[in-house]
Amino acid sequence: MLRWALICLVIGLVLAVLGFGGIGGAFIEVAKILFYIFLVLFLVFLVLGIAAGRRIT
Repeated sequence: MLRWALICLVIGLVLAVLGFGGIGGAFIEVAKILFYIFLVLFLVFLVLGIAAGRRIT
């Protein structure tokens, strides 16, 4: 998911530089949303992993 966020960010920046601000801005917004979803999922799985690790040992 992080890879898709970076791809959308790069495409959005390239489009913005080439003068397609509307489409570039949309790609950047998609990249932000994907990054926030990745961040939330990462934190959830981190907490679950820590909780499971404490239970095992």
